[in-house]
Amino acid sequence: MKAVLLGTAAGGGFPQWNCACALCARARSGELPSRSQDCLAITGNGTDWWLVNASPDLRTQIAACPLLAPGPGPRDTPIRGVLFTDAELDHTLGLLTLRGGTGLTVRAPAAVLHALRDQFDLRTVIDGYAPLTWRDDPSFSLDGLHVTAIPISDKRPKYARASTVDGPWVVAYRFTDETTGGVLVYAPCLASWPDGFDEVVAGADCLLLDGTFHAASEMGSATGSPSGQAAMGHLPITGSLPLLRRFPSVRRLYTHLNNTNPVLDPSSPEAVTLRTAGVEVPLDGTIVEL
Repeated sequence: MKAVLLGTAAGGGFPQWNCACALCARARSGELPSRSQDCLAITGNGTDWWLVNASPDLRTQIAACPLLAPGPGPRDTPIRGVLFTDAELDHTLGLLTLRGGTGLTVRAPAAVLHALRDQFDLRTVIDGYAPLTWRDDPSFSLDGLHVTAIPISDKRPKYARASTVDGPWVVAYRFTDETTGGVLVYAPCLASWPDGFDEVVAGADCLLLDGTFHAASEMGSATGSPSGQAAMGHLPITGSLPLLRRFPSVRRLYTHLNNTNPVLDPSSPEAVTLRTAGVEVPLDGTIVEL
């Protein structure tokens, strides 16, 4: 199994286009590395690749990853489709970039597919170019990987708040290499530490976890606008790190980092604390092999 972190930032990227906070200013100056919006590419056989979420930055993310380069034919691509963890715009709008593809499959929880058809209607737009296959199976095989969708939250995107469809609305994905037995868990959106998640982490070789915020009050402190963070559905690092410390044998990486998160600065005390705990804050382009 090989996975590439195509993007490691939360919605808006880093630096965020409309933010002049100290961290974004340092990223614009080149002092800190920029990051694109969260997206993963994964393969079980080295040939067929699947995207997990499709960020608005997808075109440049694909172009920056030689493993996803088109060929050998003029319209051949190694990308076989997309798995969505949720229906948020920053995780789904990149599907528009793939509108010229053929034979692609989209997999997601039923509630997510409902939102993309009945609330946002992205499905109708995409299928007007090149019809996709849409599937909501909770467990399936993908070219050498066994995949299980793990329900973790019923947090809906703003545009689907009026929906009466039952969840889950947010899932993590557990990827098991059918040859090596290696296990990777991808959970970029974690509102809380749900029941049973200890067992999910303990059974993994590598965990890519929601690191959107470092602390619960972070957005208000950074921007002067204290409202909104609690409803965004992201367990802060101060809440998850004590729990992660119990799994030292698992490779643990934080992704989906908001532009306000101090761990974006590797010299910050918060980033040093993570390194001391053996937890990583990977850059865009990081490759994980199991």
